[in-house]
Amino acid sequence: MERLKQSKAKYYLDKLAVPAEPGLTNAQLMLTNHDLKPVEPERRQWGPWNFVGFWIADSFNINTWMISSSMISGDDGISWWQSWLCVWIGYSIAAVFICLTGRIGATYHISFPVVARSSFGIWGSLWPVFNRAAMACIWYGVQAWIGGECVTLMLRSIWSSYKDLPNTFPSQSTNTRDYVSFFLFWFFSLPAIWFPVHQIRHLFTVKAYFVPAAGLTFFIWAILKAHGIGPIVKQGGKATGSALGWAMVKGIMSSIANFATLIVNDPDFARFARKPKDAFLPQLLTIPIGFAVTSFIGIIVSSSSAVIYGGTPVWNPLDLLGRFLDGANSGERFGVFIISAAFALAQLGTNIAANSVSAGTDMTALLPRYLNIRRGGYICAIVGLAMCPWNLLSTSNNFTTYLSAYSVFLSSIAGVMICDYYVVRKGYLQIRDLYSSRPSSPYFFTFGFHWRGYTAYICGILINIVGFVGAIGKKVPAGATYLYNLNFFCGFLVASGVYYLLCRFSPIPATSDRWLEVGDEIRNPSVAYGADDEIDGSEGSPDRYIAKEDEEKGLRERKTGNF
Repeated sequence: MERLKQSKAKYYLDKLAVPAEPGLTNAQLMLTNHDLKPVEPERRQWGPWNFVGFWIADSFNINTWMISSSMISGDDGISWWQSWLCVWIGYSIAAVFICLTGRIGATYHISFPVVARSSFGIWGSLWPVFNRAAMACIWYGVQAWIGGECVTLMLRSIWSSYKDLPNTFPSQSTNTRDYVSFFLFWFFSLPAIWFPVHQIRHLFTVKAYFVPAAGLTFFIWAILKAHGIGPIVKQGGKATGSALGWAMVKGIMSSIANFATLIVNDPDFARFARKPKDAFLPQLLTIPIGFAVTSFIGIIVSSSSAVIYGGTPVWNPLDLLGRFLDGANSGERFGVFIISAAFALAQLGTNIAANSVSAGTDMTALLPRYLNIRRGGYICAIVGLAMCPWNLLSTSNNFTTYLSAYSVFLSSIAGVMICDYYVVRKGYLQIRDLYSSRPSSPYFFTFGFHWRGYTAYICGILINIVGFVGAIGKKVPAGATYLYNLNFFCGFLVASGVYYLLCRFSPIPATSDRWLEVGDEIRNPSVAYGADDEIDGSEGSPDRYIAKEDEEKGLRERKTGNF
């Protein structure tokens, strides 16, 4: 009987297992599957315009509006143009970080969990990956809750009585109406998780046309209600002196923190690029421009609310749309419905891009034998349903506090990753060894953990931890608060600096003395031990690639007559 139970359990486990490359050892089955392997040429389908469409689509979401408009609300609010300046600076900096991490994926066609193995170790990478996955699940719930607010507006546009749906929730942070809308958005988002990453670019193409048009309509509508843009732009900010300076710093850091997750996991998308240059300029230019335009609309719309209704600006655009519904005629109700539907689509696209795919990729690395991106995405959705995202969005202060805390952990991970690839290894990775659990692997380090990476990571967190305690309401020294206001930079610079020093005094294997990227050699990515494949960038000393590069350079010079 016991043997029968074991055989049944093995049968069901085998049925749950995802397809894997033949010839892998049991240890390798814990390191790779189809979604973790380097992307083969057939799936490298993202060109420059796909990245442009992706970031235009991603920029038009409620979260972007709320970050920029929250800067002008409250007692320490700044003026509209100061807020917009913060947005330009913040997202331009974020774009640089995005390009730095995205190039790794676009060159070697590997995802964030695999990239992390070079800097944290084969097994040590699991903690940063888990950290990132947990954050993505929480963020999925937050974005889904905002999407639920869009559904509320859509239903109110059709049935005005939906606003007064009887409340059976004991919690003061939410009510039955809002939770029903949240669940509807969550439920109807599930089919979008099913599609493979290289195919969902079509969703972003549709979103890139429909959502900006709706946002522009909202923008014009708000200006007309405020009787022109003049009264809006004449409003000044409340913050002055040093308070103004720090308010702008916080605004810049909030914009960067909004990208903390995407900075780390951009390789998840960039690995599908046909060439590294296809991901570089589109991301470097589209991110600041797209997010600045969206933020400008959000800032002006939020500022218009103070002119239309008086008092403090409404920092959540959905709350303002809700006010538009009060006493609205049929045409205005239809307009609110279309704009709300567009925002719901925006939230769906953002949730898939920034959270579902990211969490799915990360969970694939945590249990690759049984999880793929699709299954991980559905687990992410379940966690997002089970959490309480409304608590994070109750006030603008809670929202920005969460964003800052979010970036504390991810900035350290980004610091170690970027320093490892660009400064220490100078672009050189041995791909097959990133899937090897053998102690001889250059990425195995000490029992699979890279102590230098972890030391740097912890140092990057510690520099901000006291300030974080102050951000949640505890009394801390003023210096810690000032450091925490620069949390992403502090975490990134400390983590990368410590990592560089440790690797300088205690060198690591598989590095190059000069810039050497061999990702172009990846054609038929088999990672099984002893496989006769075509990954030329997978094993051996970088010297042979340097020699090959010098030989090719010499041949080119002889052909052109330059001896």
